[in-house]
Amino acid sequence: MDRLSLTTILPDAFIQGTVDDISIQIAWIWEQIKAPLIVPLLRAAVVICLTMSLMLFIERVYMGIVITFVKLFGRKPEKRYKWEPLKDDAELGNSAFPMVLVQIPMFNEREVYKLSIGAVCGLSWPRDRMFVQVLDDSTDQAIKEMVELECHRWASQGINIKYEIRDNRTGYKAGALKEGLTRSYARDCDYVVIFDADFQPEPDFLRRTIPFLVHNPELALIQARWIFVNADECLLTRLQEMSLDYHFTVEQEVGSSTYSFFGFNGTAGVWRIAAINEAGGWKDRTTVEDMDLAVRASLKGWKFLYLGDLKVKSELPSTLKAFRHQQHRWSCGPANLFRKMMMEIITNKTVSLWKKVYVIYSFFLVRKIVGHIVSFTFYCVVLPLTVLVPEVEVPKWGVVYIPSIITILNAVGTPRSFHLLFFWILFENVMSMHRTQATFIGLLEAGRSVNEWIDTEKLGGVLKAKPRRSRFRFGER
Repeated sequence: MDRLSLTTILPDAFIQGTVDDISIQIAWIWEQIKAPLIVPLLRAAVVICLTMSLMLFIERVYMGIVITFVKLFGRKPEKRYKWEPLKDDAELGNSAFPMVLVQIPMFNEREVYKLSIGAVCGLSWPRDRMFVQVLDDSTDQAIKEMVELECHRWASQGINIKYEIRDNRTGYKAGALKEGLTRSYARDCDYVVIFDADFQPEPDFLRRTIPFLVHNPELALIQARWIFVNADECLLTRLQEMSLDYHFTVEQEVGSSTYSFFGFNGTAGVWRIAAINEAGGWKDRTTVEDMDLAVRASLKGWKFLYLGDLKVKSELPSTLKAFRHQQHRWSCGPANLFRKMMMEIITNKTVSLWKKVYVIYSFFLVRKIVGHIVSFTFYCVVLPLTVLVPEVEVPKWGVVYIPSIITILNAVGTPRSFHLLFFWILFENVMSMHRTQATFIGLLEAGRSVNEWIDTEKLGGVLKAKPRRSRFRFGER
């Protein structure tokens, strides 16, 4: 039996055309679908992306104008709200100071647990009017023993410090904070302060924040600014500093000055416990339990105050892996919260219409959703495709002027890193795909990662003290 050959199965002409003319055939197919399909779709994508760019541009310019007026003519927080230092009373003694609970949630914080516990125990406040609560969800038994030993050491020095553990990690950070408030000694407290394990407050932190809450019953939250002890460690941390400085110097300040609302940052803040209870307490339905609580408290009519001149030391992720996990949580969580709370915000009867518009449009839609999506779809997908389709034109104002102005406005928060602007643009475009993916996961509640909580690794300066041997991982590279 003769062997079957390719020529006995397929015609010679087809084989010859496949081998020699495949590029011509692809070009022919491209020309056939380009005019009726590709061009209209790409033009529609350009219009949508330009619309989103305009939304982001208007938001950035609006915040730039507001922050300029705040800096030039705005009143300081001490002028807008009553503030008087709390002093010892000869008759009442320390009872003139309210009871304060300081919570430090932890999870396997081998490198930084001593820093946060030591800084909190050094706060200037009457010892009998403050409880320090270390909420340790660590899974490493050796670390748990070290943290507990550190708590005992401070307790022996007269600090009211409590070491609390749970049988499980239900609710992650939100679950730990919620359970911590149920302790008998916590019920006697009026205010709760939260510091993540890498945060180091100055001794006068409570004396600068608590008086605002004592003298202004409408205030629920006092938020301090973060500063970063490892900002100069590498290029990754410098670029993160540029993005976060804009968030604190502009976004937080604008929200506090206009609508007395902004997203709680999860740490370095003081809450009125009555406001937490009225808002429904901590919830673990998203990975941004801090923002969830802030939105619900705001819908109850509570006001927030941001203190830009009160700074707390913290640490930035210094590895790309840790940074990606953090950005996934920060991008997915707000989008998912927006999905779950949009109708609740719309139907709320307590706050004004303008505040609803601000929360839905500015806070959620533009900053948390549009900002991520347009960075990836427009600059990384649509614009490169227009190079292949010259029939589709993008106006110069959308390609050059708007992106340039937005970039410059973002860089205002960190003048010392202005020379890194080019690298920051590349870095943000690279991360935009990761953030866009996380945003859609949150909006659509797709996949298990929508509520996945991966703690950000904290090194506590260990890289500077003891260089670690790097291991080549091809997949990560």
